[in-house]
Amino acid sequence: MLSSNLWGGSFEMHDDDNRDRNTTVDDNLDRGALTNQQQLDQAQQSWLLGPKENKRKKYIDFGCVVCSRQAVKWSFWTIVLAFVVIALPTIIVKNWPKHKVQPTPPDQYHVALTKALKFFDAQMSGRLPKNHNISWRGPSGLKDGASLTDVKGGLVGGYYDAGDNIKFNFPMAFSMSMLSWSVIEYSHKYKSIGEYDHIRDIIKWGTDYLLLTFNSSATNIDKIYSQVGVGRNDSTSPDDHNCWQRPEDMNYDRPVQTTTAGCDLASEMASALASASIVFIDDRKYSQKLIKGATALFAFGRDFTKRATYSQGKPDIEQFYKSSGYWDEFMWGAAWMYYATGNSSYLSLATNPGIPNHANASLRSADMGVLSWDNKLPAAELLLTRMRIFLSPGYPYEDMLRSYQNLTSLNMCSYLKKYNVYNFTKGGLIQLNHGGPQNLQYVVNAAFIASLFVDYMNATGVPGWYCGTQYTGADELHKFATSQVDYILGANPSKMSYVVGYGEKFPKHVHHRGASIPLDGHKYTCTGGFKWRDTQNSNPHNLTGAMVGGPDRSDKFQDFRRNYNFTEPTLAGNAGLVAALVSLTTTGGSIVDKNSMFSGVPPLSPTPPPPPPPWKP
Repeated sequence: MLSSNLWGGSFEMHDDDNRDRNTTVDDNLDRGALTNQQQLDQAQQSWLLGPKENKRKKYIDFGCVVCSRQAVKWSFWTIVLAFVVIALPTIIVKNWPKHKVQPTPPDQYHVALTKALKFFDAQMSGRLPKNHNISWRGPSGLKDGASLTDVKGGLVGGYYDAGDNIKFNFPMAFSMSMLSWSVIEYSHKYKSIGEYDHIRDIIKWGTDYLLLTFNSSATNIDKIYSQVGVGRNDSTSPDDHNCWQRPEDMNYDRPVQTTTAGCDLASEMASALASASIVFIDDRKYSQKLIKGATALFAFGRDFTKRATYSQGKPDIEQFYKSSGYWDEFMWGAAWMYYATGNSSYLSLATNPGIPNHANASLRSADMGVLSWDNKLPAAELLLTRMRIFLSPGYPYEDMLRSYQNLTSLNMCSYLKKYNVYNFTKGGLIQLNHGGPQNLQYVVNAAFIASLFVDYMNATGVPGWYCGTQYTGADELHKFATSQVDYILGANPSKMSYVVGYGEKFPKHVHHRGASIPLDGHKYTCTGGFKWRDTQNSNPHNLTGAMVGGPDRSDKFQDFRRNYNFTEPTLAGNAGLVAALVSLTTTGGSIVDKNSMFSGVPPLSPTPPPPPPPWKP
């Protein structure tokens, strides 16, 4: 029997009381247990101690979700860290005092452009739109064409041409073509300066009127109403020259000129409507209406049985806007018709060698390089050069397009003073009409197409071109364009701006009926208004944005109302000014829109040249 047990106590019984009393504290311990201790095996430990108790996890009850405390702790610190790293810097940045970046101030061309557009508002005829902002103008010309039985509502609307109250389709159509061209090339600039809607309204006011002057719903037409009003200097009957009245007060007869043969007029009107159809391509219904009208007009102009200029034999037209030919309008119109419709037959016509030959394009006389309401040749050549530069259609158009580019290059060379093609005044103004009066209208056109040609080169990374054997940098041509417009805006010997309302010094006696007669509650008669033409006082109304005729060949200017050669503005002149200004302003960028012009052109694949003739031994 063991003397001790594994439970920690002895099984033996003792009767010795003395021993019990004499024992020490240590004697009360089980010596067997002390001397014979052994390690408990795992099974024994499990019997005695039970299973080892694991550490219990603590949880947090959120009501609908129960999470461990450690998970909550990790989530909390993660959120704190994200706040410190992401949210806090964001809050600091957003609330940090900011230095506002000031917008780039408008350049002088931007400022002048916004004024030049207002001239068209002042020239409006008919029932004026609700947003019209010329306080001294009102409804006028409401009886124009009232006697015509085939035009419902008459010929109400359009623009008065200059300081008188006549409406001429020929220069009006050219003006709309130029304005539309400028929008197609520089729509981003118009948008940037906040004038995009305004310029479109101006164009539509003109094209709406042009659509009234022929049967625009028909495929074939037989006439165009080309002019409203006359100015017969050898007559004493009341008319637009023998009367000095505000357009709102005129009550004299305004005859309508009818054109039954006029290739030049019809082609120019087609150009105006076709170019405008690209401007309004976002308004499909109106754009298609313009294209339909342009198609009918161009077909009328190309009719072989009606080959004549619109002014031929008509003195009421010839004394103002006598046309010198129509082949340049054929080329100009065909180019716009192709861009608007994508119909290759128009491109074939525009690149037909007979067209420029009849237009005397190859003669290279100085006059052929001057763009005007009468001569569209330089513009047509540049417009077709654009196609070669950006699309390069190849055969069968390449040869003629290359020749147009060569002619355009020569035109641009001729504008540079060092080549001695044109004279310049001592003050630096180019003389494009042999020193004659009203030169500025030609100058702005030259500045526009020169600036545009530079932008074409810049868009393709070409730094210049050759004038004969001499290389000329694009910057030299750009300096020409800016120098001419700068002259008009005041950088001239007289230190005068020739744009009314721009700068501190500008013409105050503009030859213009509406601007010269005060709104004093009195309706002046046909001849009663001449006292306002002859007064030495400044006009009571500023014809803001109007570019006057300009100085003479000696840089001298007479601010005299009766001398219209100096002080009269024109619709076509201001259209060229607007185009030149928008091309030169850097507000909104300094590039052209390469693609909008070709929105109606289908993808081009060059036609292979014809095969060589069969070999014969």
